[in-house]
Amino acid sequence: MRKHRNDMPIIGVLAQEVDSPQPQKASYIAASYVKFLESAGARVVPVMINQTLEEYKTLFNSINGILYPGGDASIVSSGYANAARIFYELAIEANSRGDYFPVWGTCLGFEELTYLTSGKKLLSKTNTSGVMLPLVFTNGSRESKLFKGFPAEVLDALASEPITENSHELSLTLESYNNNTELRKFYKVLTTNSDGKTEFVSTMEAYGFPIYGTQWHPEKNAFEWTRPYIPHSPSAVKTTFFFADFVVNEARKNFHKFEDEEVEKRALIYNYNPVYTGNIFAFEQTYYF
Repeated sequence: MRKHRNDMPIIGVLAQEVDSPQPQKASYIAASYVKFLESAGARVVPVMINQTLEEYKTLFNSINGILYPGGDASIVSSGYANAARIFYELAIEANSRGDYFPVWGTCLGFEELTYLTSGKKLLSKTNTSGVMLPLVFTNGSRESKLFKGFPAEVLDALASEPITENSHELSLTLESYNNNTELRKFYKVLTTNSDGKTEFVSTMEAYGFPIYGTQWHPEKNAFEWTRPYIPHSPSAVKTTFFFADFVVNEARKNFHKFEDEEVEKRALIYNYNPVYTGNIFAFEQTYYF
């Protein structure tokens, strides 16, 4: 009889290029994404950039979901973009044959998903670099896959308090979404926001696939402290954990596994040590590879 839940999920977090590469310091993952997933009961494997297609396929068949984090890599031509495209295509193929594999995109990851789905750069400049906003829920979105399990008090706080942190200079405007057939057919818009002039998509989920994105940062509220515009109220921190819980529960529906325990142990993020970077960087701690 087939299991219905994987209580030991392992989720990949995609690395990206550093601005000035050095030996053992060519790519990075902000530790907050790792803590975000670990807080809800997952383990993490770093997904390195510039690997072969075969290496990515093997890793895809070993992990239970993937997170595309925020950052500033190119969504078209970087190592981050190339790995994201491969895992996106593998996820579409797997999900289409009943192999449930979730993909989550945060900020840059959200932007990457819009490009992968549409094949076009549809982002526009917005005044959203370092602002806290309440979410504007679309009709019926509280009953979406993403939000339907959230307590009413958390949803109410998200709608009424500025507890979503935005650190992006580009956004998918509602107009661009509405004018693009691929995006409109693939994603349901769950929340929007505005910079005072332009309305943009802030949370979305795919209709037929476990693919989700937030233009804002659910992981920062509990784990990042370097900026004054990161909210740390009880409601804000609860938001972090309910989003983490959702992502990890999606990964629990996947049953991929490593070929053996030794290979699994060698792949885990525990083999690396995060470095304190809060004094020089936007992230409190960073993993370098």
